[in-house]
Amino acid sequence: MGGVGKGAVITLVERSSRFVLLAPLPGRHTAEIARMKLSEMIATLPLELRKSITWDRGTEMAQHARFRTETGVAIYFCDPQSPWQRGTNENTNGLLRQYWPKGADLRHLTDTDCDAVALQLNTRPRKTLEWQTPGQALNKRLVASAV
Repeated sequence: MGGVGKGAVITLVERSSRFVLLAPLPGRHTAEIARMKLSEMIATLPLELRKSITWDRGTEMAQHARFRTETGVAIYFCDPQSPWQRGTNENTNGLLRQYWPKGADLRHLTDTDCDAVALQLNTRPRKTLEWQTPGQALNKRLVASAV
């Protein structure tokens, strides 16, 4: 999230490859807007990747049951005050601070801006992936599952 009332970026991170999709939430990020944006993001993914999502407990996630019904994606919640249960997402949020510092005004962000940052993160080698990029790791996983 940016500063109070300054927009947000919604993150969708595949846990094993660290591949990230980002989308702006420039105005109010209500539960309905978050659900609709996540539904759009999920629809761009191969079926192999549409198994489950672990959400935090923010009010913007209040329409989780409707999201589950519409997409067929299982929803899990982490325990209260337990961000380590979503470690990959928290780490990704930390990386995003390199592009958008805490308190930044995110209301001006576009899908193109978010796609550009996602591309940089998805083509950045990671030690945890044995110096593969998230894009390479995801491709390897998808090719393996197709065989």
